[in-house]
Amino acid sequence: MKNFVLIGAAGYIAPRHMKAIKDTGNQLLAAYDPFDSVGIIDSYFPEADFFTEFERFDRHLEKLKRKGVKIDYVSICSPNYLHDAHIRFGLRLGADVICEKPIVLNPWNVDALAELEAEYPGNIYNILQLRLHDSVIELKKRIDAMPADTVHEVDLQYFTSRGKWYHHSWKGDVSKSGGIATNIGVHFFDMLMWIFGEVKEVEVFEHAKSIARGRLKLAKANVNWVLSVDYDNIPAEIRATGARTFRSIKIGEDEFEFSGGFTELHTRSYQDVLDGGGFGIEVAKPAIELVHQVRNAKV
Repeated sequence: MKNFVLIGAAGYIAPRHMKAIKDTGNQLLAAYDPFDSVGIIDSYFPEADFFTEFERFDRHLEKLKRKGVKIDYVSICSPNYLHDAHIRFGLRLGADVICEKPIVLNPWNVDALAELEAEYPGNIYNILQLRLHDSVIELKKRIDAMPADTVHEVDLQYFTSRGKWYHHSWKGDVSKSGGIATNIGVHFFDMLMWIFGEVKEVEVFEHAKSIARGRLKLAKANVNWVLSVDYDNIPAEIRATGARTFRSIKIGEDEFEFSGGFTELHTRSYQDVLDGGGFGIEVAKPAIELVHQVRNAKV
């Protein structure tokens, strides 16, 4: 049984990390968040200590270490712009770090963390759960089996509607989230590069607060992509079903179906790390380079 602590316990994605820690047979010793709406902890680790002040959280962990309690992993679910600092904290604690996407906002942050990782015993892992989705794995196998010079025409649409709160939160602040292409797009960009190869060319046609569109030229694909958090951008026939999320990937004329199979991907990601796998910081870097390029491209 490994000992975990969690930074960012009140966020949307935190329950998936709590579930993953529990489902893999480990324990959460303590959690931190400046907001105290964290009753979800009771569903997984009711005995975990909780702090709303980082200084007290830090001091508590030091006390545990002095008592001989080893903290094996620091899980990070904090806002994107804080990932860098919290990863550094985890390494200095002597722990391995499991961080949500995007691991950092800028490529130079990746390089600095790689240098720091070399100085400490712990490793940095990024949650890139789409690489563990069964349908995505099968798609990659199909693409890899084709002639190496095959170039596919790909259309990606991902609409995940958000309410008015979104733009008033840190997620609506480009300096904190990286903007829509970074915050909700980084997983899909990582997946596309994993399947179709490195980036050759980037075009951005629109990059607003609620929608971003562009075109990528990858080694094995030309990709038209659109991402949106605006409910009105969801196709009318999908909205008529009551759905508030729509994801579609077409490869040529074929629709790639992967709408299900997401609920256990964080648990699978944690188990992969615990089994000696996981996606390290160098694996995460190409997607960070791409979203940085998209964010700063001339429209």
